[in-house]
Amino acid sequence: MKQILIPVAAALIAGCATVDKSASNCSCVCPKACKCAPCVCAQNVLSEVEKAEGWQLLWDGKTTKGWVGERFDLKTFPDKGWEIKDGILTVLPRARINEQGKWEKLPADQCRGGGGDIVTEKVFKDFAFKFDFRLTKAANSGVKYFYNKDQFKGTCEEYQVLDPAHPDYDKPNPSGVTGTHRISALYDLKATDNAEKYIRPLGEWNTGMVVSKGAHVEHWLNGVKVLEYDRGSEEFRKLVAVSKYAKEAKDGQHWGEAVTGRIKLQDHSDSTVSYRNLKIREF
Repeated sequence: MKQILIPVAAALIAGCATVDKSASNCSCVCPKACKCAPCVCAQNVLSEVEKAEGWQLLWDGKTTKGWVGERFDLKTFPDKGWEIKDGILTVLPRARINEQGKWEKLPADQCRGGGGDIVTEKVFKDFAFKFDFRLTKAANSGVKYFYNKDQFKGTCEEYQVLDPAHPDYDKPNPSGVTGTHRISALYDLKATDNAEKYIRPLGEWNTGMVVSKGAHVEHWLNGVKVLEYDRGSEEFRKLVAVSKYAKEAKDGQHWGEAVTGRIKLQDHSDSTVSYRNLKIREF
């Protein structure tokens, strides 16, 4: 496994063709040997290192190509709720978390959301998926993987994308375990190894990554592995049994063990969250 995962992790900090003025706002850093003048890294492009390692863009930074809406029967992209601007893909809200930490619907003249989750047209098996994300205050979203529309009501594993100001941040799962809703956690199932210390200040870009090879899955945040588990293991099935997903397991089928599935970006309806540099490498 080390031979596979080490190059993948290294790709997070692989060199690009330019130097970034602010590494905290760029997912790539120019190598020491680079002689070019300081400038901002290009977004939604592959470096030569990434190309050599087999990475592909999962979003071109300009169009909706490759993505469809869950609410649109996986046929077309939502006609509202998602904005593409300046190489950034942003989910827009129809509600908000107010200063009291309560959910409230936005006034009609401010409501731009309601598009629902978007998913990849393509289905994946063994992969590494990396993505930049930028949070706003009390923002809530998630990167879901192994999504299958007709299995377990469309529920699947999720890399949590969540600002600490959101009221769900310390919400316990059904068994009373906290930490399973925090940044980079395996949503409702497993907490990270203190991922909070690796998150960048609100408004700056972070880089997340999900690596899945066989049964083994890892969550990474800003170049640091913060969580790992094995799908189908005794430990994993115990986590499922005390989570919100326990009720989904039926007829001898085990939740969270699909062989293949799509990748999904969540519209939580109450948040503004931006994504860019969506890249995938299949093994």
